[in-house]
Amino acid sequence: MQNSFKARLTKRFTLPALCAALYAPLALAADLRLGVIGTDTSHVIAFTKLLNEESSAQHVPGARVVAAFKGGSKDLADSYQRVDKFSEDLRTKWNVELVPDIPSLCRKVDGVMIESVDGRQHLEQVKQALASGKPLWIDKPLASSLEDAREILRLAKNAGVPWFSASALRYGKDVDALKLPDATGAVAWGAGPLGRDQLDLSYYAIHVVELLYAVLGPGCQEVARTHTDASDVIIGKWKGGRIGEIRALRPDAEYGALIFRAGGKTAVSPNIDDSYRPLVVEIVKFFETKQPPVPNEETLEVIEFMAAAQRSMAQGEAAVKLH
Repeated sequence: MQNSFKARLTKRFTLPALCAALYAPLALAADLRLGVIGTDTSHVIAFTKLLNEESSAQHVPGARVVAAFKGGSKDLADSYQRVDKFSEDLRTKWNVELVPDIPSLCRKVDGVMIESVDGRQHLEQVKQALASGKPLWIDKPLASSLEDAREILRLAKNAGVPWFSASALRYGKDVDALKLPDATGAVAWGAGPLGRDQLDLSYYAIHVVELLYAVLGPGCQEVARTHTDASDVIIGKWKGGRIGEIRALRPDAEYGALIFRAGGKTAVSPNIDDSYRPLVVEIVKFFETKQPPVPNEETLEVIEFMAAAQRSMAQGEAAVKLH
């Protein structure tokens, strides 16, 4: 009986099996492999540095950028003036493999990061990436038009592929402290240069819009926009009577928010941090869990808000409905 037990024990715990058992936790803990589509934004360098530079105090563990497809837009200066330099930085500084197309990239990674600075390219890039079934991070703006944004939402839902998009301002220091249940309204302000080649507010003022949504949540019903050379002021009416206001300032401005509360109380954060690390932490969590921290429907409403503001300006600053 003892010999039989010893034989079974020896058979079960051979050297290869024992090694596999010992190293299984390490295999499970291996970094996720991420691939970048579009190397024409500084976000690519900043995010890769946070993920790949393990010696940095700012390092975000759990994922690494391993491959990139350059992409680029020939008619957008922000793209063609930077795409080659940033792709070369990825290759030489971070040992990121440059690949010839999106399908090649998707075969090498666990998750895809669409970073192209030109939002007009996002829908077509999403279509190609969805074929892989890999989860998607889509950098701001989600798309250059409301129609493209709705199509991204529809296609991803039909494909059963999770996706996430957000501004770093949602995760700035003190933003959580401004999410107050007794808020009756809010004003958010920050940089607001306008884009010429896509939905105008999505170029930069989207950060301020995202900040407003971070503290008020979804539910805006109509907006009215006043435009001058120095700024855009957009006032939105939310369900339940709350009012949200955006001040997109030019050429640049610090980010801040003022929250109006029941009983005449207020809360203010005049200088909200816009660093990338908190956002990258959320991106890694998303790739690990496949659960977007911002609901896709809320991300779509942000685009609807900006599209309605653009229609308001076209209609002589009249109030227009989001839907």
